Amino acid sequence: MGTMVGTVTTLWRYPVKSLLGEEVPDATADARGLAGDRALALVHQTSGQVASAKNPRLWRDLLKLRAEIIDGAVRITLPSGRTVRSTDAHVDRTLSAHLGQPVTLTGTRPDGATLERSHPEEVLDAGTDARVDHDTLEIGAQAPPGTFFDYAPLHLITRATLDRITELGPRATTVEAERYRPNIVIRTEAAGFVENDWPGRELRIGDDLTLRIVARTPRCAVPTLEHGRLPRDPDALRVPARHNRVVPREGMGPQPCAGVYAQVVRPGRIRQGDAVRLT
Repeated sequence: MGTMVGTVTTLWRYPVKSLLGEEVPDATADARGLAGDRALALVHQTSGQVASAKNPRLWRDLLKLRAEIIDGAVRITLPSGRTVRSTDAHVDRTLSAHLGQPVTLTGTRPDGATLERSHPEEVLDAGTDARVDHDTLEIGAQAPPGTFFDYAPLHLITRATLDRITELGPRATTVEAERYRPNIVIRTEAAGFVENDWPGRELRIGDDLTLRIVARTPRCAVPTLEHGRLPRDPDALRVPARHNRVVPREGMGPQPCAGVYAQVVRPGRIRQGDAVRLT
């Protein structure tokens, strides 16, 4: 059965890429990740790039919108409390007005889809309004074709890592998991950045679901940004940059990391409270 690691404490899905998501008590998971996760994205009507808060100067207001799946459609809540549905005829116009950029909400990934990732530590130094260097990345290298995942379909983080980031920084309260946009949060008795040792191994969650850990997660500027009610927190990146600068995967140099990416080897259902084992 493998070595007991801990239990699932929370599950999150993000129906629209780079928008705030929703906590769910359970979900099915297959090769495309959690059901409904990153099913939609916003695409810039001129550049054709996928909108991502990894470029905070252009897109940090994405994290002021919340997306939830309601009756088969995605409901997006604006900061004012106004809502718009993915099926509404005016959805693109409404979201473009909020973001100040012409965007289209779509479930179809453009061929060769890319996004811009600002150099995170330059954002720390210069601020979110500054023009900083960025990389243009093709998305979904370890995800099925047509999906909107940055790299792989699932992202996991442990409470141990969140607690360690808190201990090493100036915060009086625990850093919020939402800042790192995980799908699965795991409570474990281990200490520190325990996920660093997981790439190349498999996790068994509950009765059926089996995941393969494919990489450590390099952190961008997103954890430092406002997330709805959560204020800016530069230390959410600054602490991993100082204390967990490791190689995310082969071919990359050391990066600030927290959490891991995973693929689904055997599909199944996942629930809060499920046991998690390393095999």
